Formats: sequence, C-alpha cells, structure tokens
Amino acid sequence: MRLMVTGSAPISKDVLKFLKIAFCCPINEGYGQTECTAAASASASNDSEVGHIGGPYPTCDFRLFDIPEMNYTSKDQDEQGNPLPRGEICIRGFNVFRGYFQLPDKTAEALDENGWLHTGDVGVLLPNGAVKIIDRKKNIFKLSQGEYVAPEKLEQVFQQMPLVMQNFMYGDSLQSNMVGIIVPEKEPLMKWATEKGIAGTYEELCEKQETKDMFVAELKKKGKEAGFFGFEIPQ
Repeated sequence: MRLMVTGSAPISKDVLKFLKIAFCCPINEGYGQTECTAAASASASNDSEVGHIGGPYPTCDFRLFDIPEMNYTSKDQDEQGNPLPRGEICIRGFNVFRGYFQLPDKTAEALDENGWLHTGDVGVLLPNGAVKIIDRKKNIFKLSQGEYVAPEKLEQVFQQMPLVMQNFMYGDSLQSNMVGIIVPEKEPLMKWATEKGIAGTYEELCEKQETKDMFVAELKKKGKEAGFFGFEIPQ
C-alpha cells in the first residue's frame, strides 16, 4: 500500500493513527463539497499530524470570514497571545461552481458577489498553515457516514408528540447515529405509567428504563410516519 485518502466525513484521530500504523503508508484527509468539485484541500503525505484538512489546492483560495455572532474572527488569539484566526471557510477558484440550475435564490445563498463559496464550516488557521474544522455556522451537521442532518426539522416533528414537552436533537460527525434529549409531558407520562402498571413519581418515571425504551419506540414510529431516514431517528 503506497497511499490512502479519506474524505466525505471527519475521521477520528485514533482511527487515523491506527490506520497509518496498520497500513504503514500516508493517509491524506481531504475536504470539500460538490459545489467546489469535491476536494478543495487535503493534508500533506509527509505531515505526521492528524485532525486537520491541510491547505488549499492550487486550483483555489481559502478565506476565513468573520462570524461576530459566534465570536469567531480573524483577530482571535490563543492563550499565549499568538494569532489564531477563526471564521467561516470560504472557497474561490476555477473549481467552484457557477450556481444551482434554475435556482437563483439558492445560488445567492451559496455564492457572494465576489465569487466566494460559503461552506458553512467554521475553521481555524493553524500555525503550520493548515486549516482545522471546529464548528458549523449553518444549523446542519454531518454524521460519520457522510449523511447530512437538519436537527430543526426533526425537532419540529417530534415536538408534535403528546408525550413530548421539549426535545433536542444532537449529532456528532464522528458517530453514525443521533441522540435525542426529551423532556416528557407530565400528565401523559403519568397516564401511560398507570396504564402499564408502572409506579413512581414523575422524576422516578423519567429515570426508568421502561420509559426510555418507550420513548425510543415512539420516536422511531413518529420518524417513520414523517418519512425520516433511519439515521435521522435518535437511538
């Protein structure tokens, strides 16, 4: 094995280190999206560090746009006072698309007037010139198999369930499934427990495994009714 490349979704540092040792070859971590013809950057083959996406390919430029509302700016510094610029990763070059077919509104959201493609990913410029992704600007994230998830869409549907008072959907790009934090409605939960012959206070019921199993089953049922994919339903 001479060379391997990973992309589509982030890979954990431990897995990447293990694969480098097991296959005894460089593994480049690429970054990009369809709108910039797949990869726009990749880590170098001789770079022993992991957890970053390297620098931009010669076909394009990178720029970090300030996001004041999230406290990410080009003036940011580390704990020692050294420059540590942060912001939204934007790409411009020959590999960037001209727009979505017959969708001018969506095109205007992705491309600004100067031709910069706004990725929605937040990056930090490391001292060695590489870029590391640290956050998302857009309320959307990607799971470990490369699937995109919009949590607000899921939360709106699950909020319609009689047993749910509040819900929060969360996903990690290093994990293959989502998790959900549910605050049950008290009266419907107590009624369900009575029907099932399960004793306890509201607080005690929230801790019981039977309650958790019930919510997992109900979320799956509601998700299937709404047409969600399996990876969009919390486990």
